[in-house]
Amino acid sequence: MGKKSASSLSSSSPPPPSWWWWRYRLPLVIISFVALTWLLFDHRSLSLEDQVVVSRLNKELKILKNQLENVKKRIRGWSVVEEDMDDPLNVERRNAVKDAMVHAWTCYEKYAWGRDELQPQTKDAADTFGGLGATLVDSLDTLYIMGLDQQFQRAREWVASSLNFNKNYEASVFETTIRVIGGLLSAYDLSDDKLFLDKARDIADRLLPAWNTPSGIPYNMINLMYGNAHNPRWAGGKSILADAASEQLEFIALSQRTKDPKYQQKVEYVIKEFHKIFPADGLLPIYLDPHTGTMSYSKVTFGALGDSFYEYLLKAWIQGNKTEAVKHYREMWEASMKGLKSLIRRTTPSSFAYICEKLGSSLTDKMDELACFAPGMLALGSSGYDPGEAEKILSLAEELAWTCYNFYQTTPTKLAGENYNFPAGQVLY
Repeated sequence: MGKKSASSLSSSSPPPPSWWWWRYRLPLVIISFVALTWLLFDHRSLSLEDQVVVSRLNKELKILKNQLENVKKRIRGWSVVEEDMDDPLNVERRNAVKDAMVHAWTCYEKYAWGRDELQPQTKDAADTFGGLGATLVDSLDTLYIMGLDQQFQRAREWVASSLNFNKNYEASVFETTIRVIGGLLSAYDLSDDKLFLDKARDIADRLLPAWNTPSGIPYNMINLMYGNAHNPRWAGGKSILADAASEQLEFIALSQRTKDPKYQQKVEYVIKEFHKIFPADGLLPIYLDPHTGTMSYSKVTFGALGDSFYEYLLKAWIQGNKTEAVKHYREMWEASMKGLKSLIRRTTPSSFAYICEKLGSSLTDKMDELACFAPGMLALGSSGYDPGEAEKILSLAEELAWTCYNFYQTTPTKLAGENYNFPAGQVLY
């Protein structure tokens, strides 16, 4: 058969859909515009005439939102993504974690209710944080997230009736901030129960006088009843780096939720002052003079007394949505990570990476188990680097995590020691 001509094709075949669109696009646009204008005008007229109906619909919407929230509360304990629903191993692991929490919490309720800690071997209770219910307050968010509603409500009732901060007790500003203020704010964010916010504000107001120093660097201890602040004797009157500069997250969050800037101003002043004198390697000694604002000659460590300062630099940048206003946090953190890399050494021949401690120009081949926060911190902060540097940071994080894993794995009990020394030639298995 011969090829059809263009004229015969146009007369015998319907035009394609696109042809109709291009031919009639202008009329369609005009009709759509007129229809939309009519609908908007009609909606405006109706909204003015039918306020009662709109009000009723808004009330019904609020009821539906509450019902949805109740449903979310019932299922929040599952905390699963749909594709994992049929994975028996994931289900088994989740149930094991929740069972462990229920076991620990049940024992705490039975033997140490409202006290700071339960001593598991003797089943005795101890008030190591001044009787502020540290375990209870610190567990509120976990109970809520796991859907342990009855346990959460009992804990909430204790907070309402028994949590009293008017105590003649010398409290650690740092420990009270991270455990009590942090726990209460987390519970408030999850439950929207203002009781927790009011309690957080109460204890924060009692801690604030600790920042009333000539330099703005806070004292580490304060009497909750009388507001007298000081530093521990064993620190020689100096403030401890991790204690004095690891309250940003909680106090900034408190200012955001109360709309009161005083909490944020106190904690951010410290960091801004540090930023002015921050060393190129980003490593600060663990002792600071709260009167002069100077650094005292003391060791540098990512373990005890130094650790959380570096962690909070990164997390305050994240908390601030990585904006220009918090750029200095990221800059300080990246400088500190350069310093961290200068402290990395590896065992021979097993090549386990570890973080040394430093005093002056001398390194000590010792790493605290507390420094095992560093792999997670590095992984969290890696996304702020360019791809090449991010890969290096993640690789170092993996190396350090492997070392930390072996801190636990190499002991008979699978519990790590407080710190590990790496003398020359030692092989860590």
